[in-house]
Amino acid sequence: MKPQAKRKLGSSPLMVSQLGFGGAPLGDLYNNLTEADAAATIRAAHEAGLNLFDTAPFYGYGLSEHRFGHTLRQFPRDSFVLSTKVGRRLEPRAPQDIDRGQWAGGLDFQPVFDYTYDGIMREAEHSLMRLGMGRIDILLIHDVDTWTHGTADKTDSYFREVMEGGYRAMDRLRGDGTVKAIGVGINEADMCARFAQAGDFDCILLAGRYTLLEQGALDTFLPLCGERNIGIMLGGPFNSGILATGPRPGAKYDYADAPPEILDRVGRIQAVCQRHHVPLAAAAIQFPLGHPSVSSVIPGTVSAAEVLANVELMANRIPPDLWAELKQEGLVREDAPVPSAEAV
Repeated sequence: MKPQAKRKLGSSPLMVSQLGFGGAPLGDLYNNLTEADAAATIRAAHEAGLNLFDTAPFYGYGLSEHRFGHTLRQFPRDSFVLSTKVGRRLEPRAPQDIDRGQWAGGLDFQPVFDYTYDGIMREAEHSLMRLGMGRIDILLIHDVDTWTHGTADKTDSYFREVMEGGYRAMDRLRGDGTVKAIGVGINEADMCARFAQAGDFDCILLAGRYTLLEQGALDTFLPLCGERNIGIMLGGPFNSGILATGPRPGAKYDYADAPPEILDRVGRIQAVCQRHHVPLAAAAIQFPLGHPSVSSVIPGTVSAAEVLANVELMANRIPPDLWAELKQEGLVREDAPVPSAEAV
C-alpha cells in the first residue's frame, strides 16, 4: 500500500495521503523534544510525500501548532493539508500555576474549554496566528466526549453548547473559505455518530476506536459515514502503542499499561502475523484503510526515524491469507473490510 497515495476526504474538496502525521508528540507529549528534532520530523514527513498534518492548540498548549507553522511555512502552501482543532482557548498563566498533564514541556498557557460561537471564532483566529498562516484546511471540534469530560451530563452540556454555537461559527468559516473542511476529533465512536447525525460535517478524526484490536465502530458510526459521505482520519492506529510494540511488559493501551486480556489478544494477533511473515505494526497501520470511509491513518510521530518506519510499514505487502486467518480465529470481525492485495 503506497503511503503517499491520495484519497478524497469525505465531502470536502481535499485529497489527503493515506499515511498522515499526528502532531500530539510535537507538543512534548511525555518527553521534551528539541526544536531541531521537531522540525526534522516534519520535514521528513513532507519529503516522504505525506501531505496530511494534524495538530491542536491542546498539544503542548500551543507548542505543536507553533512548530508545525514554523516548518510548514517553508513549503508551498498547496503541498500540504493542515488540520487543527477548536474547543479550548489558551489563557496565559504563571508557569507554577499551570497543570501540565501529560505534557513534559509546552508553553505557559492553561487550556480552558469554550465551545461557544464567539469562543470558536476567537480560537480559530488564534490558531491562524500561532501557525502564521492565512488559512486552515481542516477545523475539528475537539474532545466532546466522556473520556475527556468525565460524565455524560457534562459531555451533553458541551455537545449542546457547540452545536448551538461553535458549529455555526465553523460553518461560517467554511463558507468564507477560511477553512476547507469542518469536522470533529474525539476518542469515542458513539459520540462521533451523534455528531454525524447532528450536523453537516465533511470529516471526523476518530482516535483509537477502529483498529486491528477494536472494530466496534462498524456497528453504527462507519455505516453512517458511508451514508453521509464523511471521510475518516484514523488516529491512534496502534492503540497507544501495543499494536506497534507487541504484548511486551509495560506495553501501552489507551495511554495506560495494557491489561492481561489485551496482552493476550494482541499476542494472538501477533502470532498470526508472524506465521505470514508480516510485522504486527504493518498489519495495524494498514488495516483501517480497508474501510472505504477511512481516508488516512495518522499515527502520532516523534522523530524522523519514526516517520520513515511508518512509511515502510505502510508499504509492506500483506497477503490476503493473513486477514482471512485473523477472521477465522475470531480476532477481527467477519464484517470488517480489509485492504486488498492490489490496493494502491
